[in-house]
Amino acid sequence: MTSVNNPIPALLPRGKGHQFLLYGDSCSGVPGALHERTFASVNAVVQRLKPQPDFILFPGDEIIGLTPDPDALRAQWRYWLDTEMAWLDRAAIPIWHTTGNHTTYDAMSEAVFRAVLDLPDNGPPDQAGLSYYVRRGDLLMVFVNTLWSGLGGEGHVELAWLEATLRDHGDARHKLVLGHHPVFSINGFTGTYQREIGHEYGRPFWDILVKENVLAYLCSHILAFDVQAHRGVLQICTAGAGTAHRMPEGVEYLHCVQAALDEEGLRYQVLDIDGVVRERLQWPLPDPAGWRELRLGDVEAPFKGQVKSGRRIELRLAGQSAAADVATAQTIFTAFEPGSIAPFWLGLRGPRQTLTAIVGGQPGRSPTYWFGPDLPPGEGFDIYATIYPDMGPGGLLYRRHDCTRWSSFTSATARGLEQLSWPRHWAIGHGQGGREDRPFRGAALSVLITPEGC
Repeated sequence: MTSVNNPIPALLPRGKGHQFLLYGDSCSGVPGALHERTFASVNAVVQRLKPQPDFILFPGDEIIGLTPDPDALRAQWRYWLDTEMAWLDRAAIPIWHTTGNHTTYDAMSEAVFRAVLDLPDNGPPDQAGLSYYVRRGDLLMVFVNTLWSGLGGEGHVELAWLEATLRDHGDARHKLVLGHHPVFSINGFTGTYQREIGHEYGRPFWDILVKENVLAYLCSHILAFDVQAHRGVLQICTAGAGTAHRMPEGVEYLHCVQAALDEEGLRYQVLDIDGVVRERLQWPLPDPAGWRELRLGDVEAPFKGQVKSGRRIELRLAGQSAAADVATAQTIFTAFEPGSIAPFWLGLRGPRQTLTAIVGGQPGRSPTYWFGPDLPPGEGFDIYATIYPDMGPGGLLYRRHDCTRWSSFTSATARGLEQLSWPRHWAIGHGQGGREDRPFRGAALSVLITPEGC
């Protein structure tokens, strides 16, 4: 099964742990169709991994499906399993699936899904083989059905069984939850019941994951790779296993995700069809080694150029927000070159004094915006912010001083800060135009930075 040509070193657990592959949305199963070729290009990379994974996770849309003919649907599944995945010894390397909108779109397709894949039947009532869990030593994986016909179809998800299952396996060191639909929007593509689970489910669903100390929610559906954190829990979206369309085109790419999980946490590498590592992550984030204070006013930049892969910038922002109603922009810090609009600005905007980052792109193009927490008027704040380019759009994160759980700023962009070249000039407490340019209107502003990046 393993290619002897150009092997790709797999990340391995640091001691006891799990090494696995994650990919989804191939939408194949039809001989000679476009997605057969693209799926094969991803599988060629998977077969180069050395060593091969302990198991594979596939969060939905294996086949193109969406047919009213059960015989045609079964034929697609047979071609996908017996021809396109013939290279995989499923007895040695198990593969587990979630339901998807191309595969379980009505009662008939749910019945075919159950019969063809024969997954564990330990799920909630009436969802045997659609929702289930797998326990591998200290790892619990819960596969939820985000489109059960009995609950209303696409975007609907059962929560009581999920919570009970996580609670019953509270002794598991690692907990992963998998479903097809994201909970949080990706790359600006949003729509309740269609692009995410129904919005009324989102908050209680995530509350369960946070309360039960889940490490990550793994999903697909949006044809992209994306990672973001919310209250310390990762949402990892991988939908690059072969579907030839991208969201958006020109930015996203076909890919698979190889991951290692151990007592120190999760590491992954995202591989494109050339076997090149395009994105990577280590989670949880390590603590910084020390801090350097940045004085108010114009300061010499502590670094310049691009942040190297595997490195991040951490800031500590403290002070007291303005007591009066202030809606104008207030600068905490900005990085700029004279004569051009600052490519990075961080401060407060709007009547709720929302912590906001504005990132410039190409000349003549509008900037992108990231939104963090609102700061109550006249109250003290102490917030850590991290810039982690390897995480893409989700790589601008914050946490309050009294909380250890990171959350990504909200954005509607497909790019993060991985291409940002940091300028030589910084200003603290005012904009690039001097002391009267968007000044911070609160009090006791303090900005600390990690000396050389983490």
